[in-house]
Amino acid sequence: MARAMFEYTKTVLKKVSFDVSLFCKELEKALQRLLPYEIEELKIFINSLVQQNPELDKCLIYLEK
Repeated sequence: MARAMFEYTKTVLKKVSFDVSLFCKELEKALQRLLPYEIEELKIFINSLVQQNPELDKCLIYLEK
């Protein structure tokens, strides 16, 4: 079940990557839901998204908490 949540989170983040504020909100929610090892995997995924959409780098501050 937890793996399904991780995959769902990735899908949602991809879909909202056009809007920085919406992306940040979804990222905050994901960080509350996911397990610690999934958050580490999510960081890798987010970094690849940021390379494609540099404006999303404003949301990286949430990953530092």
